[in-house]
Amino acid sequence: MPYQQMDQQIKIINGRIITPYRIVNGGTVLVSGNKIKAVSECDIDAPGATVIDAAGKYVSPGFIDIHVHGGGGHDFMDCSEEAFLEIARTHARYGTTSMVPTTLTAEKVDLLKTLDLYSLADAKNTMGAQFLGMHLEGPYFAMSQRGAQDPRYIRNPDEDEYKEIIAYSKVIKRWSAAPELPGAIKFAKYLQANGIKAALAHTDAIYEEVVEAFENGYTLATHLYSCMSGVSRRNAYRYAGVIESTFLIDNMDVEVIADGIHLPAPLLKLVYKIKGPDHIVLITDAMRAAGMPEGESVLGNKETGLKVIVEDGVAKLPDRLSFAGSVATCDRLVRNMINIAGVPIIEAIRMMTKTPATVMGVENCKGALVEGKDADIVIFDDEINIQTTMVNGKVVFEANELFN
Repeated sequence: MPYQQMDQQIKIINGRIITPYRIVNGGTVLVSGNKIKAVSECDIDAPGATVIDAAGKYVSPGFIDIHVHGGGGHDFMDCSEEAFLEIARTHARYGTTSMVPTTLTAEKVDLLKTLDLYSLADAKNTMGAQFLGMHLEGPYFAMSQRGAQDPRYIRNPDEDEYKEIIAYSKVIKRWSAAPELPGAIKFAKYLQANGIKAALAHTDAIYEEVVEAFENGYTLATHLYSCMSGVSRRNAYRYAGVIESTFLIDNMDVEVIADGIHLPAPLLKLVYKIKGPDHIVLITDAMRAAGMPEGESVLGNKETGLKVIVEDGVAKLPDRLSFAGSVATCDRLVRNMINIAGVPIIEAIRMMTKTPATVMGVENCKGALVEGKDADIVIFDDEINIQTTMVNGKVVFEANELFN
């Protein structure tokens, strides 16, 4: 763990504490070192503790973003430690306490270099969101559903290649691919054998292929609705696509880019109605322009990536015919699910905390304000404006002075 483990105690008082199933008004959270020591409806006697007065604001588990490419003017594919660290710091300002850095489709040599940089940056990441391992998004995708992924690097699963990459680094925790491609089922089985979560993405699969994929490990749908098939017609017959399949398979988890643009209000409401908060993971899928002014930007590596235009709260291809990436931050996701989709705050927070923790297999230590779990905590107001972000018991961002 890269964060300094401090012995002092921190007591958060006068907050509306968000637990997985209710809100505790005026309660207290006691942090000792990097762990939550106690959560109570009453005051907790802790002589010498540093006191943070939440002043009636919400006290929530830290936000967990399992799909993020960049922010603050940097991308994880920039091939620098600075990029990793600045992205982590940028998103911490918006309530993210844990993240899964995500690649784009690239050559093997670039993927290996990014994995090396992850390990170097992880050891120095003391003032930003904690890294939970890498997510490789591609390069095994359907060309017809490539979206903004660079077509030069898209290819079918290569057994020698993916075995080499997995053997090279132990930091890979999830890998997104199109399950209908030749070799994709064998690929998923190999991922499972190595403790890596398989996710379906950028895919033109039909229902029968998705069912087979789910049975063989593809239990998460990457950015639902984006770059995946819906109902199609072949020789007069209609076939259910990936979107319909994720709804029909009850235990399929789905990612949702809840920026209010990739999915408008009716689709956010539909996904919530069908899947529910225990199978929806809110993600930013943010590129380098997150937390930056609108204007020209680059998707992917700053030297070789795709030029895009950021306007209207989203990144677009230069011809403005397609989105090229999200510039959302986690606070925006929660705010939109509450205000646009009409989701209760407890369930919006669950989709940003407990559910992603479960999907990534870290629910024993993250995702809820429970005694013994990591002290990843955010304090925010009624508009979900972040006041304080705490990662493993250390305050890494504060908008206003809340300490006594």
